[in-house]
Amino acid sequence: MNSKELREQADELFSKRSSLMLLWQESSENFYPERADFTVRRTIGTEFASNLMTSYPLMCRRELGDQIGSMLRPTSKEWKKMVVRDLRRDDHDAKKWLEWANGTMRRAMYDPKAQFTRATKEGDHDFACFGQNVISVELNRHYSALLYRCWHLRDVVWMENQDGEICFVARKWKPACKDLCALFPGKVDKKVEDMKRKTPFKEVNVMHMIVEAEMYDDARGKPRWSIYYDCDHNKIIEATPIYGRIYVIPRWQTVSGSQYAFSPATIAALPDGRLLQAMMLTILEAGENLVRPPMIATVDAVRSDVALYSGGITWVDREYDEKTGEALRPLTQDAKGMPLSREMMQDTRAMLMQAFYLNKLTLPQRSPEMTAYEVGQRIQEYIRGALPLFEPMEMSYNGGLCDETFDVMQRAGAFGSPLDMPRSLRDADVQFQFESPLHEAIEQQKGQKFLEMKQLLAEAAAMDRNVLAIPDAVTAYRDVISAIGVPAKWSRSESQAKTMIAQADAQQQAAQELETAQQSADVVKTLGAAQKDMATSEQVRSQVAA
Repeated sequence: MNSKELREQADELFSKRSSLMLLWQESSENFYPERADFTVRRTIGTEFASNLMTSYPLMCRRELGDQIGSMLRPTSKEWKKMVVRDLRRDDHDAKKWLEWANGTMRRAMYDPKAQFTRATKEGDHDFACFGQNVISVELNRHYSALLYRCWHLRDVVWMENQDGEICFVARKWKPACKDLCALFPGKVDKKVEDMKRKTPFKEVNVMHMIVEAEMYDDARGKPRWSIYYDCDHNKIIEATPIYGRIYVIPRWQTVSGSQYAFSPATIAALPDGRLLQAMMLTILEAGENLVRPPMIATVDAVRSDVALYSGGITWVDREYDEKTGEALRPLTQDAKGMPLSREMMQDTRAMLMQAFYLNKLTLPQRSPEMTAYEVGQRIQEYIRGALPLFEPMEMSYNGGLCDETFDVMQRAGAFGSPLDMPRSLRDADVQFQFESPLHEAIEQQKGQKFLEMKQLLAEAAAMDRNVLAIPDAVTAYRDVISAIGVPAKWSRSESQAKTMIAQADAQQQAAQELETAQQSADVVKTLGAAQKDMATSEQVRSQVAA
């Protein structure tokens, strides 16, 4: 297909997704009002959440969105590390190089120019509310730093191939004339150049498409094409073959037959969110009726409007005789239902917390009286509860961002020449592992198993000391320090350790040989002295006998 045909395919994808926009609009109005512009266009200064009676559903979404960043990407510590998929290549030199590259990558990601924190913060809340987000990873226009940007789901569509991978991405974009001319000098339409001089801030409708090479032109030897298309003037601006994907689209919960994901938190919480708003409105109206009850007035007795406010005066006919009844009295109200409504509201709030996994995000703490078995069981329970939340985020969200960032930096030469890499890493498949409460719980299990093995070994050795030959303490210790994240440069390589062990064994053997030789010399010396004493004694006895 040519660029015009690709643009038509993108328009068709936007048209097919129109019904999904209604769901996203409804979800955002109840849980993410600042993003509720899927089917409506807001003006600056529009009041958010004017249709809501309580902010509790919003705070649940906000709490989950904030927890995604604080638990999966905490800035206070290193939350990722590079490892080799093939364990046979995972030697000490490879670990040291990967740790250096990981530190270089972290500095580039948290460079203020990269806007990584801003993009992921926006993406976290899109992920929590809609189950997906779109973040682009590329170099800035000066090629001096990385650039991360989170795009509105309203403006992006995508399609999957037969392998279930995203093969086509189209994004609507409205840059100003001056920005478009600066990004693509000499490539934009002449009318855009004229608009730049007259109205530099006028927006131009542009579509950016990432498409697999086989769908456009696979003659350049690169897997994808990046195409910028001017929709106002039906003209291609730029088409570039690329290696990367540019767009990272993590998806939380997918269903068969759709390339778009859903948020299990929002889908479960949407009925309770609507119910809580209706309940809150009813409770507010009931409370207002109790505080300011409706009034019953006698005809022709009340001469003015009923003033139900502080300091208000209601005029009554002076000739009215109140023996026949009060001229103005409140309508009797029954407040027996207020406690029940409060219980229902608390139950609905608890359901919202469960829907947003807020009751699953606390790592169990170990108390002094708990045994190792109890700690292990609680950690297992935490893993089972948190796995549906963290697993897709780590694999598709953090993993996608880190993989694309590593590829962009490697192609830009940020890690030096490939010849500088250790030989074991050349052409190796590098993947990322992430630090999170889930992984911390899993790694705690490995350390706990090591301690349990030590305790069992001590008890078994009391019965039979031959069991001391079973465990390989060196291998087990290396696995444990690797699991808890001890830097590779803090430890020696296996070859260095073996050399030191061999030297220590040689020194010990030499010392034993020296000690044996010394003992032999002492025995010879003792025997010589004894023979000399015997000869002297024999000589003395001979002299005495003579």
